[in-house]
Amino acid sequence: YANPADAVRAKRDQFERVVRILPWIATIDSFQHWLYTHPGHSRGERTAEWLRLLDRFGPSPDHFDWSGLEEHRTSMWQRQLHLFQVPFYFVEYGIAQLGALQLWMKSKENPRQALANYRAALALGGTRPLPELFAAAGIRFDFSEKTLRPLMNAVREELASLPE
Repeated sequence: YANPADAVRAKRDQFERVVRILPWIATIDSFQHWLYTHPGHSRGERTAEWLRLLDRFGPSPDHFDWSGLEEHRTSMWQRQLHLFQVPFYFVEYGIAQLGALQLWMKSKENPRQALANYRAALALGGTRPLPELFAAAGIRFDFSEKTLRPLMNAVREELASLPE
């Protein structure tokens, strides 16, 4: 970026988007799994499950007031076209983001090694399963708290370090 302020704004926007998208991906993926494992569900059951997942993964009621928007909240899942067009693909975006965040963290520790590992993984192309590609890149194919907590802490720290 020619203007340093533009670079800061872009960096802030990228990190904020990651923080917002991961819970949405978890909600959509969980909902989709429920849909396919409960093929005879009713509209009421579907709505109840959607709301349960929104409560689990979505913003806390302390941060967002849905008053007057309850009907919209029950059908928000319909805006995610992946559910209709490419089932079980949306989670790939979350997997990619978690891999990218891990590579970013590795690059902060040792940029040359992170780049070398990334290139080694890319060189394998589609010849290896995804967990092996992650391993070749020196990162973990793991979505547990053990992996996510340090990533989110690093994102929080990065955002806090950016000038307003």
